[in-house]
Amino acid sequence: MELIDVQFAWLAPEENGDLAPPRYHSDLASGMDVAAAVTEPVVIAPGEIRLIATGFAVALPAGFELQVRPRSGLAIKHGITVVNAPGTIDADYRGEVRIGLINLGREPFTIRRGDRIAQLVLAPVCQASLRVVAALDPTGRGSGGFGHTGITG
Repeated sequence: MELIDVQFAWLAPEENGDLAPPRYHSDLASGMDVAAAVTEPVVIAPGEIRLIATGFAVALPAGFELQVRPRSGLAIKHGITVVNAPGTIDADYRGEVRIGLINLGREPFTIRRGDRIAQLVLAPVCQASLRVVAALDPTGRGSGGFGHTGITG
């Protein structure tokens, strides 16, 4: 497995020494768990969206992004998910990584300092070079979408 160098910095090292940096919890894990850097417990009411601090910033190499994804246990057990899943941290962003969470559950949910709230997946990206054409090449599907292939929920 190829390792990609990602720079990581605590924004206030003296305040966040008790937190674990994002890390993989198994040898073949694709996502690094991210801990909440909240100073007080944050209660997320059903239907509410909250932006949760992590206390760190990263510098990614060109051609990569960090995708912010939900933790399956929080989603299945409590309805807590990343509101814009997957979120994207671009290679040129240097601000604090913050996680937008939404409570889709029926009960309020409390985030405490150090709770693992999301996971980060490093992914390669490429940029499109759009070419304007008069018409698109036809396909068997055409413009059918949203259930057009016969698959329903």
